[in-house]
Amino acid sequence: LVTMGLVTNLLNPKVAVMYLSLLPQFIDPNGHGSVLVQSLALGSLQILISVSVNAVIACMAGSIAVFFVIRPGWQVLQRWLMGSVLMGLAVRMAVEGRK
Repeated sequence: LVTMGLVTNLLNPKVAVMYLSLLPQFIDPNGHGSVLVQSLALGSLQILISVSVNAVIACMAGSIAVFFVIRPGWQVLQRWLMGSVLMGLAVRMAVEGRK
């Protein structure tokens, strides 16, 4: 799964568009060194931050999964709660669609 996710993200053209549209705004070609070095530094920093945030999210999800395995009553409550939220959103969309 990790390999499949990595390959999917590496082949995603949205990432290249994001880097090509966002990073040049923060690159100063006249005084802070090579444009290539600045691009690599900004890209590496963004990747480091993204990996860190995703690692924290993955660890928290693992902890929550263990909590639900140990306490199956909470898992049932969570399913009912999320089902109710989704049903409420569906009803809201249906009512707003008629206006």
